[in-house]
Amino acid sequence: MKFKKHVFICTNQKPAPKKSCGEEHGLALVEAFKQALKDRGLQIDIRAQKAGCLDTCALGPSVVVYPDGVNYGNVQLSDVDEIVESHLVNNQPVERLKLTF
Repeated sequence: MKFKKHVFICTNQKPAPKKSCGEEHGLALVEAFKQALKDRGLQIDIRAQKAGCLDTCALGPSVVVYPDGVNYGNVQLSDVDEIVESHLVNNQPVERLKLTF
């Protein structure tokens, strides 16, 4: 099965005092993305899943959308619907959350 878009949500755990996406609600974000996609009937074309470290822990919780290569940082549960509607459905990345390297 080939997905049109793939959303990877960091759930990496690091020992304290280092910040890690897993400690900052990474798993809750995975479930929120999965539910948002399911609610919209998008789970056939778009997959959301947990990922290991995306190397942006200090800016996390981190999310990356492929094949677009768009990285998001400091993603909150309240941002999930906006990312789904704006980026995943309408192909307009959420600029305020985008990480630039």
